[in-house]
Amino acid sequence: MSKIFSKSGLTKNVVFLGIVSGLTDISSEMLYPVVPIFLTQVLKASMTAVGFIEGAAEATASLLKIAGGIWSDRVAKRKPFVIAGYSLSSISKPLLAFAVSWHCVLFARLVDRTGKGIRTSARDALIASSTEKEHWGKAFGFHRAMDTLGAAAGPLISIFLLSVMHLDFRTVFLIAFVPAIAGVLILLKFVKEAPQTGQTPPLAAAGTAQKPPMSREFKIFLLIYSIFAIGNSSDVFLILKAKDTGFTTTSVIFAYTAYNIVYALFATPAGWLSDRIGKLKTIMFGLIVFAIVYSGFGLTASAPAIWILFMFYGFYGTFTEGIVKAVISNLSVSENRGTAMGYFHASAGLLMFAASTIAGFLWSKVSPSAPFVMGAACSLASACLLFFWLKAKKLAF
Repeated sequence: MSKIFSKSGLTKNVVFLGIVSGLTDISSEMLYPVVPIFLTQVLKASMTAVGFIEGAAEATASLLKIAGGIWSDRVAKRKPFVIAGYSLSSISKPLLAFAVSWHCVLFARLVDRTGKGIRTSARDALIASSTEKEHWGKAFGFHRAMDTLGAAAGPLISIFLLSVMHLDFRTVFLIAFVPAIAGVLILLKFVKEAPQTGQTPPLAAAGTAQKPPMSREFKIFLLIYSIFAIGNSSDVFLILKAKDTGFTTTSVIFAYTAYNIVYALFATPAGWLSDRIGKLKTIMFGLIVFAIVYSGFGLTASAPAIWILFMFYGFYGTFTEGIVKAVISNLSVSENRGTAMGYFHASAGLLMFAASTIAGFLWSKVSPSAPFVMGAACSLASACLLFFWLKAKKLAF
């Protein structure tokens, strides 16, 4: 156990980027479980509008993740993109307080996701450059753990503000600005630019040099993961499923917090484990967990079962989300790692746009269970393809 939490791989940059992400997620997750309720109950938005907002927001982030990754590779800098991205996301929080229709919420979400799009690929490349290759699983796992710890704290703060202090949604949106801007200040003070070993010089932007192309293995992995992503709709559908089952707003937030706590507790150990048994094997397990959990959400109408499913959903994240970035780092080189991260994040986000839009349609026109059945089938198919690819290629990570 001591090896899991040793300092190996957890450099100053990795630690402080984790803290920044944690603070940002406190801010974001104070809002995430209540925004769909605010949309449907206060602004009277339809389920189709909810799905469109989440999908459009993620699509915006996805397109900008490509641009941010390519640009950061060209200028051989990561930190300016990280600063700009976190700053934009922080100012999006108070915009929600002034929303008078779902269109205003859409605008605020687009500002937030623009910030996420600019920063994400550069930040992930900065994490990879800030620690040794043999510790990438642990480093990305730690980052996801800190991120998710903030995600667990955020809803609890919302419960306190809404249920104990009896504040309204709009006041909570204003308060969420505080941890977000604190994260930006820490980023400015403590995170340093990491050297890009073998990085293509800035003149490459003028056409005097070329980045190496994406590897064939990267493209195959992206294709396999994309099959899963087309069924991975926004988590707002899990929240709304809980509401549909009879959860109160407070109960929904507690259930979502339970998911984040499980995620935060096990993300670093899962990353450490992936460095030892293989990252692709670990991801396969995570995809199988996702399929089981989504099947449960689709089939059950029991409130106790929903509580259990939310907690098991955390295991999907621990064994998948951070470790995927370590896989992308292995399938790319320093000269094109920002671009590779951008292509990956963009593909996942654009497919989430499609998945969320489809889920909203299926919920409204077929049944509330249909989006979850589709998600489970896509995840299981992706896990099977990953198994056969790993068996055929015998990849060593």
